Amino acid sequence: MKIASIETFPVGAGWKNWLFVKVNTDSGLHGLGEGTLNGFIRTTETCVRELEHLVIGQDPRNVRALAQHLMDSVSLDGGHIHRTVVAAIEVACWDILGKSLGVPIYQLLGGKVRESVAAYANGWYRTERTPAAFCAAADDVVRKNFHALKLDPFGTAQGFIDSGELELSYEIVQALRQKLGREYKILIDVHARFTEADALRAAEKFADLDIFWWEEPTTREREEPANVVARRSPIRVATGEMYDTVGQFYTLAAAGGVNIFQPEPMSLGGISNTLAVAQLAQAHGSWIAPHQSGGPVATAVCLQLAACVPNFLIQEHFDPFNAPWTRELVTWTPQLNPENGNLSLPEAPGLGVDLNVAVAREHPYDPNAYLNVHKKGWEQRLGQQPGAGPAR
Repeated sequence: MKIASIETFPVGAGWKNWLFVKVNTDSGLHGLGEGTLNGFIRTTETCVRELEHLVIGQDPRNVRALAQHLMDSVSLDGGHIHRTVVAAIEVACWDILGKSLGVPIYQLLGGKVRESVAAYANGWYRTERTPAAFCAAADDVVRKNFHALKLDPFGTAQGFIDSGELELSYEIVQALRQKLGREYKILIDVHARFTEADALRAAEKFADLDIFWWEEPTTREREEPANVVARRSPIRVATGEMYDTVGQFYTLAAAGGVNIFQPEPMSLGGISNTLAVAQLAQAHGSWIAPHQSGGPVATAVCLQLAACVPNFLIQEHFDPFNAPWTRELVTWTPQLNPENGNLSLPEAPGLGVDLNVAVAREHPYDPNAYLNVHKKGWEQRLGQQPGAGPAR
């Protein structure tokens, strides 16, 4: 079996563009991957075209060798974009391998360790930044059978947050806690907004609200500041979504204090590298909770991992809050169990999901579809206005 061609499908999904990658073979089998990187869809698509010659004519079933070939053959490291493209092709090759053998990807990785996985809602608060508006939006989260949700209540704060803004942020989360009760998991995403000092100041303010985790509390420039915050924070820290190498997670683990690692499979180069992070975390006594704010194909990737990784904590899930047509974009979507808020796992061979190309083509790339969390009103996830100036 040989790779014959690679197709790309950029899709405008309102607040973000997604990039799907289809690897075709001379046997008739094809595989599907996703290479979504917010604000870089056209760049990533171009990178697919730059690198595809390295795999055309190769056997897609040699997944790890092909992924390594894609990384090594240019003799330089293209960083986040490079690994996102490798991930899209690598996942598509895993999909082909699974289909060729008639089994899901997780079966190739050792089989199931669970029948479903805990999930939390994100992208649900497309509304004004007030306690009442967030509480009203949470009604839909509960209706959709989630038992956990995540939010960033901090507006456009950066570096430091003044007392009034911190109080409003606290009031939003306090209102949600009062509405949802103590058993409902509330996770806070800080989006790397704060200095170490203010990340701790805010965590101490929120300490009485029983927050499940404090995500990306401080700068992304280095791993160590997250460790500094984690060792002193009254809320457990989770981080890692912006890392694009396994080695960054090694640095995070070695410095201690963080026990929830958040690998993003698309950023890391795919399934194999995410498994490496999971095994590193397991040796460290930690758990993974993969980041996933892309499209429904990336969701399926995470659920393949959830099926077979023992130390898999919980899965981020945006999909139910995207436009209704996005459910028609793929052939399978997970279901939420109303009793426990868990997501179902794919069962079909390979990745367990395929792309409806006709639907993808009905929603082409939109240059204004990207998220800017430093722009006032970003919570509404409306994309950007044409010709918009700087965020501040």
